[in-house]
Amino acid sequence: MKLSRGRGLVLVLASLALVAGACSSSKKSGSSGGATSTTIAPKQGGDLVVSAEQEPDCMDWIGSCAGAAWGTYTVGANTMPKAYVWTSDSKYVPGDILSGPATVTTSPNQVVTYHINPNAVWSDGTPITSADFAYTWDQIANGKDIYDTTGYANISGVATPDPQTAVATFKTPFANWYQLFGGFYGVFPSHILKGQDRDAAMKNGYTWSGGPWMMDHWTKGVEIKLVPNPKYWGQKPYLNSMTFKFITDTAAETQAVKTGQVSAAYPQASPGQPALKGLPGISFDAISGLSFEALWFQNAKPPLDNQSVRQALAYATDRNAIVTTLFGPTQPGIQPIQSFATPAFGAAYTTAFSKYSQNLPMVNTLMTGAGYAKDSSGIWAKGGQEVTLELKTTSGNKRRALTAQILQSQWQGAGFKLNIVTEKAGVLFGQDGPSGNFQIALFAQTPNDGDASSAGGCVIFCSKNIPGPSNGNNGQNWYHYSNPAVDTAFTTVDTSTDQSARLSANTQGQTALADTVGSLPVDPFPDIVVVNTNVVASTTGQFLHNFVYGPFYYANTWFLK
Repeated sequence: MKLSRGRGLVLVLASLALVAGACSSSKKSGSSGGATSTTIAPKQGGDLVVSAEQEPDCMDWIGSCAGAAWGTYTVGANTMPKAYVWTSDSKYVPGDILSGPATVTTSPNQVVTYHINPNAVWSDGTPITSADFAYTWDQIANGKDIYDTTGYANISGVATPDPQTAVATFKTPFANWYQLFGGFYGVFPSHILKGQDRDAAMKNGYTWSGGPWMMDHWTKGVEIKLVPNPKYWGQKPYLNSMTFKFITDTAAETQAVKTGQVSAAYPQASPGQPALKGLPGISFDAISGLSFEALWFQNAKPPLDNQSVRQALAYATDRNAIVTTLFGPTQPGIQPIQSFATPAFGAAYTTAFSKYSQNLPMVNTLMTGAGYAKDSSGIWAKGGQEVTLELKTTSGNKRRALTAQILQSQWQGAGFKLNIVTEKAGVLFGQDGPSGNFQIALFAQTPNDGDASSAGGCVIFCSKNIPGPSNGNNGQNWYHYSNPAVDTAFTTVDTSTDQSARLSANTQGQTALADTVGSLPVDPFPDIVVVNTNVVASTTGQFLHNFVYGPFYYANTWFLK
């Protein structure tokens, strides 16, 4: 998972049946569509300026600092070659560094053999080889301060019988192997990085590339500029450059689109934004994707270490009012989600949390049963100590600020005080989140595909992924949630090769999460692509959504009119 778009975190032998199931649902929601572009002949040249609502914290994609999805949307997706890629119509296909599909065997061990395209080269002309796969695995599986080792830790080694063949042998099965050497990581250049400190070499940016673009510069606090990679063997960009301007205030981003300061944006839904709909030349396309937003509870911090308190907060919350009020104008008909997934996951989506709607009598029953009583101010208290909660979310986001204010009002009426703290995304996702320094946080998660293992599963809720000494302080279970039933269920999702068993285990895990309210899912994060079609066109005839890599993944097909 990636911490999606100031949104939120990343999540893997998945059968094609599940991938196809997710694809089917996504197609119904419109994921294979996109804003209409044009079929006119493309022009070469020109400089495109677009907005980025969040600045990456770093560019060492496997380091713990790389949790924010905007690193992927700006640079990672456009420069890091991938074995398999997630497409705009929600399928996995071999990436352009492969000459065809990988070969997979499951007995006596799971073995995935990658066949590397002999035309694939790095930006310095050096071939992309099996040594790069071996280096990438070793850095993730055995490195320090790694964002997430899911899947790579299941591999016992990567053999390199020849430069065009990489053989990954698994010590324990990993169902969604498609995401490996791809996802939010990709493949790293061993000939450049081997023997040096990878994090130091990459975290402030890098100029090499294995994709259609390479980074020209990163002026922190201002912009990132990409230019074409002249050695790219696939579709080279038509544009001379693409510059991401950091506009972290959602209202300012909307204004920048209106005034033509930027020609494209990938914004979060926010108040005032629907005014862009119908403006001359502005294409505004919003559909439900894979990302999901939630109230993330820190289960190790009182009073949220008490299951009854977490359940009471779920019954104190009118999620339908929040979602329809704040997202309805952008995406009419949107509904709250009832598990840590969205309907775009297809069969992996469940409705385990549907039992929680605002119910103040249930709040009273749970809180009094846990030994609390309301004081003279109408606030729950125990031992003379009022229940005062703190919610942290990203600064500059008007919609999230309003969400917090609605919660504050709802919870006040149910007997809970709520203080709101806003932080820069880099602080929330780079410091307070990983260290567990929060009670409640509001943000969204961006899964790295539509597989069940990415549906809020083991990677963010299994106890082994609680950051601590046992795992080198790596892991995305920032919520310190621990439940043996969840561990068992989601481990089955990750390792079983029986598709029906995986889906059944996923349902069991989501149900156990709902029973204990490890956190509270809220909305299917709308995926919004905004483009000034008076300025920009695409050879695809439309501006495609990609729920994992973002729309700029297709910018090598864009051109200026």
